[in-house]
Amino acid sequence: MTDLLETYEEIEKYILDIPGFTDKNSPEDTECFLECMGSPDWKVKTIHVAGTNGKGSVCAYLRSILREAGFSTGMFTSPHLVSMRERFVINDDMVSEEDFVWAFKSVAGKLETMPDRLRKKGYHPTFFEYLFFMAIELFSRYKVEYMILETGLGGRLDATNAVKHKDICAITSIGYDHMEYLGDTLAEIATEKAGIFRKNVPAVFMDKRNEVTQVLAGAAGQAGAQAVIVSPEAIKEVNSSHKTIDFSFQSNYYGYIRFSVPTIALYQVENVSLAVSVIENLPDREYITREHLINGVRKMRWEGRMEEIGPSVYLDGAHNTDGMQAFLQTVSQDGCKGKRRLLFSMVKDKQYREVMDMIAASGLFDMIGVVALQGKRALPARDMADYFRQYTGLHTKIYENLDSAMTDMTEGRGEADRVYIVGSLYLAGEVKALLRRTSHD
Repeated sequence: MTDLLETYEEIEKYILDIPGFTDKNSPEDTECFLECMGSPDWKVKTIHVAGTNGKGSVCAYLRSILREAGFSTGMFTSPHLVSMRERFVINDDMVSEEDFVWAFKSVAGKLETMPDRLRKKGYHPTFFEYLFFMAIELFSRYKVEYMILETGLGGRLDATNAVKHKDICAITSIGYDHMEYLGDTLAEIATEKAGIFRKNVPAVFMDKRNEVTQVLAGAAGQAGAQAVIVSPEAIKEVNSSHKTIDFSFQSNYYGYIRFSVPTIALYQVENVSLAVSVIENLPDREYITREHLINGVRKMRWEGRMEEIGPSVYLDGAHNTDGMQAFLQTVSQDGCKGKRRLLFSMVKDKQYREVMDMIAASGLFDMIGVVALQGKRALPARDMADYFRQYTGLHTKIYENLDSAMTDMTEGRGEADRVYIVGSLYLAGEVKALLRRTSHD
């Protein structure tokens, strides 16, 4: 059937339909198919990143720094906001529709020649596996020097963990998310994430929560990995302004470095520090200078993460309790002289009650607007409004659609007022898609 698919739109639809006719495959089957592809991961230096929050940002900082140092890179991240092509970035750009089609057909061709062991099982890659295999094909085709892989939702059982050869592993902030798959405690979740560690490969993580640090350090020891624990005390002199955050980081290899990050998101300070700690443990660190680090961090852009999409209008993809805590910390220190408005939405299979409790208790917003997302997972707007009204005396407004919500929330406000849009990466994607449509009208 796949040989009849020719256009980007046809192939994108096929990939989106994959969850309807596949089951989760075993790690052994994923590894077997990667071997069927020729194990191209052995031919490229690999950085593997897992965690709950901040994975995409850390990957983006790593890519920006490596590019500044002159290395060619391939970056595979998820989810996408608007276009599925966003998941694949070669050097500085997401792949073209032509490359996307080529990668899909290349994987489809190898499915025709897979081993009998897989064929007898009726093996077919899952949604995420297929995209991962496409990324591997693209990175091999363009002969990138560094492959940066972000896990999907776990670590040990994640499709990206089929990669055998790794040069470094990193774990970002660990929090409560995807608990139905990863466990009910932070220790259980951290154990799953640490499944990406490999023998004699540096394992970099922040010493943020003692129980998580103990689990990650223990897992590194069991795997024979070299634990590189980044101390929060290495982060100093954090100063935020209307547009940027300046801070210093005490690096083991590079010494004392002063960074300027073009964001108001305080959580990016930790992500930058983790990325720098990864860089200083790479085999090519001698070719990466302090200036490469400073300029790479300054030039990084990552959509949907406290992104200013209009004058004093900020879009953030916080979608779990840890992400919301980081978001609210940033908002509390934004220096806003006027009023704050919040546009909120979530999916119903996330910790929406806990997240809304945090927003209600923060006392940071003067008005809350709610709108339902598209799709079956959407939390009804009236349910969100009723919950907020139960716990706050704030004016809470229900919007029928995102277009009217954006217009009403951003127009008619004071010059010193700020608008924040938060609650889901799906919301961030719908906002970005709306902005792109209206910019072309």
